[in-house]
Amino acid sequence: MPPQLPWLEPDDPLPAPTLAWGEGDPAPGLLAAGGALDVDSLRAAYAQGTFPWYGPGQPILWWAPDPRMVLPVSEFRLHRSLNKRLQAFRRQAHCEIRVDSAFHDVITACATKEREGQAGTWIVPEMVNAYTDLHRAGHAHSVETWVDDQLIGGLYCVALGRAVFGESMFAHATDASKIALAALVCLCRRHGITLIDCQQNTRHLTSLGGREIPRADFLVHVDKARQQPAIPWRFEPVYWNELLPPKIDPA
Repeated sequence: MPPQLPWLEPDDPLPAPTLAWGEGDPAPGLLAAGGALDVDSLRAAYAQGTFPWYGPGQPILWWAPDPRMVLPVSEFRLHRSLNKRLQAFRRQAHCEIRVDSAFHDVITACATKEREGQAGTWIVPEMVNAYTDLHRAGHAHSVETWVDDQLIGGLYCVALGRAVFGESMFAHATDASKIALAALVCLCRRHGITLIDCQQNTRHLTSLGGREIPRADFLVHVDKARQQPAIPWRFEPVYWNELLPPKIDPA
């Protein structure tokens, strides 16, 4: 018989992430249900390596999986095709990376994208509102791919100090989300951030250098990184040098 799942009232603290269901339970990594999605609750959850993930018609479900999928930014795999696309993107004046210029558009696009093997989205309207509030409070950010002043792809993430938690990506053009992720990797490298949390293991993330680490190691990382000063959330073209050879302008 599986252990009883804790039910949280809006003001209740989350249980310790080590109490999440484990292998052999109905939903490994599931920690609790209920609670609230206000800014303070979300900050407290991420500070202990826990995140909300649930579907339409479900209560808020909180997760702390073990192992944890992360992307060490030093191990980001720049495949040949993406390398060529980034080189071309950087050379074009009408192509740019923007940060936090269209957060609501990004999270809305992520919520409405089709996902292989899923009938709906976990980014339900309550989540959109909650993370928009978190963005206004300075703890959620969007990294955006723009071409000809059109938003063609991007991602959003949560950041506490120098702990960065990736949430979701979307693309309206080939590799547009990968370009945004590459820009986030460059931003992290520039400011000494070593890991991007990816939450769940997928083949796509593995192909880009993501891997699983023990939850205990992840929690140690989060505890240290979140206490460090926040970085300036902006992207400068010179940041591409963290992944690409320095751009040489013609004389």
